[in-house]
Amino acid sequence: MKNQTTLFIAVCTICFLFYRCNSASNNSSTNDSATAATSAYGGYASQADWGKHLVAIGGCSDCHTPKKMTDKGPLDDSALLLSGHPSQLPAPALMPDQLKKGYAGTQDLTAWNGPWGTSFSANLTPDSTGLGAWTEEQFLTCIRQHLFKGIAGERPLMPPMSMVGVNNFTDDELKAVFAFLKTIKPIHNVVPDYQPPAGASK
Repeated sequence: MKNQTTLFIAVCTICFLFYRCNSASNNSSTNDSATAATSAYGGYASQADWGKHLVAIGGCSDCHTPKKMTDKGPLDDSALLLSGHPSQLPAPALMPDQLKKGYAGTQDLTAWNGPWGTSFSANLTPDSTGLGAWTEEQFLTCIRQHLFKGIAGERPLMPPMSMVGVNNFTDDELKAVFAFLKTIKPIHNVVPDYQPPAGASK
């Protein structure tokens, strides 16, 4: 009887230790996978989360989100997040005091006028009038090669987009930005076409 009791205790102990080791191994494997994923996305839980952070620190909303006037000054209109220059707003005009600088922007910075003509900030939402049909490769080509819509043979991107810091993002960072842009609210907004300077050949 004593031998049977000792054998039972030994078997239970082995089973318990096996369970603990197996459980620890599974937890370690899960933690390793989570750590690897987080590490791959700049410390964020997903590619889109990382992209959201990059869009914020990159100042994308400064020009791509229309503003609304408040008692604290103009603020981003969250209902129109990253939807570009509103189609119904007029293009900016160079005022006399701005002629000395040679360029001017609208109050909400979604349109600009200068020696290059008049440029309008693009709709970055996943609507058909924005990035809806874009591919990741097209997005990278647009930024890397400064090509409108990332299409070979298209016109170059115009200021101020051709001058901003997003040009210095890595490919992985740009892919994260694109992943985030595909998750935001689609907003139907047909941004006006770029207008060359008066007298420019077409």
